[in-house]
Amino acid sequence: MDTAAGRPGPAGGHAGDLFGAVPGRVNGLADVPGTAVGHAPARDSDGGELSSGVTVVATPAGAVGAVDVRGGGPGTRETDLLAPANAAQAVHAVALCGGSAFGLDAAGGVMAGLENHGAGLRVLGDAAPDLIVPIVPAAVIFDLPVGSPAERPDAACGREALERALGALDELPGVTGPALNGSVGAGRAATAGAVKGGFGQASAVLPSGVTVAVGLVSNPVGSVVDPATGLPWGLGSELCGEFDRYRDGDGTLPDPDAGGRERLLARGLGGTKLPVPGGDGGMSPLNTVIGVVATDAPVTKAQAQRLATSAHDGLARAVRPSHLPMDGDTFFALSTGGGGDTGAGMPVEDLAVLMSVAADCAERAVVHSVLAASSLYGVPSWKELMT
Repeated sequence: MDTAAGRPGPAGGHAGDLFGAVPGRVNGLADVPGTAVGHAPARDSDGGELSSGVTVVATPAGAVGAVDVRGGGPGTRETDLLAPANAAQAVHAVALCGGSAFGLDAAGGVMAGLENHGAGLRVLGDAAPDLIVPIVPAAVIFDLPVGSPAERPDAACGREALERALGALDELPGVTGPALNGSVGAGRAATAGAVKGGFGQASAVLPSGVTVAVGLVSNPVGSVVDPATGLPWGLGSELCGEFDRYRDGDGTLPDPDAGGRERLLARGLGGTKLPVPGGDGGMSPLNTVIGVVATDAPVTKAQAQRLATSAHDGLARAVRPSHLPMDGDTFFALSTGGGGDTGAGMPVEDLAVLMSVAADCAERAVVHSVLAASSLYGVPSWKELMT
């Protein structure tokens, strides 16, 4: 099925949304030119994989950057720098990290790696062309209770994820097949309400050729499933049969009414991490969804911030409730389209369309993160609970 050409998929999908958008070639962040994703697990002294990890979204040539923080318990780095009134106009990577506040150490490894590759802000211009400072904002999820609390990403983990992203950037022209989702990178120990969370991404190409994509780590307090049906809240946002990769040969997902919905609701109130009254207690109420909205549209820094804001709209449709005091929900926005250089940006009507599609991408990305997740560290995936 050629989704980029807008051909309709099997039942349950459709060829485009209200604005005629269809998924990009890989249905992920790599559909945005100049953008690539790399994942790495935290490692022990012998190189063995640990429970947490890092995901890096790299734009080594620089991208207009912005951020919107909506959750009540964020863990972030370099967010003030991204305010529209502040000086920095280029972001070279975003680090999405496990390990709670400890995981912010990984951003230092991303910076070191970018410096080694010659990517960064030339702070003194031509006077000292080799003196560069890579701009690497970062955000973390709280995943310490899953796996081992001592298993946290460090600078080496961040650098490994960056190198994988830069390697992917070189390989993009030959890439076929859908983007990687599930229990990878910063999503390794993520839990989405009462089920296993993970990393998810989705993209959309508008008839104008402009692309927008979202990649995120699902680790919310709120439920990613409708407790009345047991199905993901965002399932109806599907474009061009994109969720078929998770369906059985007959084109269906597991039936929650075959006992799976009851098992899910027994794990947390309404499918959340909150305890069921009279039960054994819910999961840890410390959480967060973090992610990146990327586009090749020529937006300004202020317009990029509006895109980050719109991603939270999609999150609120796919996770209910969202933006709670125990969440640190944070979205970064990156544009490789050069709008910050010209200062012109996009016409407001075009920006409104882009914002709407970005919200849809965030909603779809949450579904990908849940359907692709694997049962790990004692936390069952949605598909395991339903089968």
